[in-house]
Amino acid sequence: MGLFSAITKGALAKKAIDEARKPQNQAKIKAAIASMRNKGGSGTTGRR
Repeated sequence: MGLFSAITKGALAKKAIDEARKPQNQAKIKAAIASMRNKGGSGTTGRR
């Protein structure tokens, strides 16, 4: 059962990487990251 799980996770990771390489998806990812950074405020975690 562990081998099947590892194969499945590997296939899902490959699919995610392949999708992230597409230019239209890169634009969406960059927009999402920019949006998260703008909402983040000062960008610190609050620890000192």
